Amino acid sequence: MPKEDPTEVERAFRTCKTGHLEGRPVYVRTEESTRGHVLVVMLAYMIVRYLRRAWAALDVTVEEGVAQLATLCSLQVGIKGQSACHRLPIPREPSAQLLKAARIHLPKALPSQGARVVTRKQLPSRRPRP
Repeated sequence: MPKEDPTEVERAFRTCKTGHLEGRPVYVRTEESTRGHVLVVMLAYMIVRYLRRAWAALDVTVEEGVAQLATLCSLQVGIKGQSACHRLPIPREPSAQLLKAARIHLPKALPSQGARVVTRKQLPSRRPRP
């Protein structure tokens, strides 16, 4: 395993304590919960570090890249009498570049888990027919 540059280690702790990983404040009561919280924050930092390196050539920050990828969506496809699945459309070019640079390959479809998805905007329960 390669040794980390001390400035990179300091940057990691700074990112975990402040930045978008929000390692502080920790509102847990047991040692096990505290260890779990710190583990999740450090795993998140490893992802941030990986994405920072993968997207460096694209001149995109991790925050900008994640915001762009947040535009990805899925379409629920169902056939009467069969279970539904979620189809993933082909990503737009900016998202496709980010995924390619990070070496992430999306599947064409995901099985439906029956989970209810809540959107920020409340949709009418019955949409008017055109």
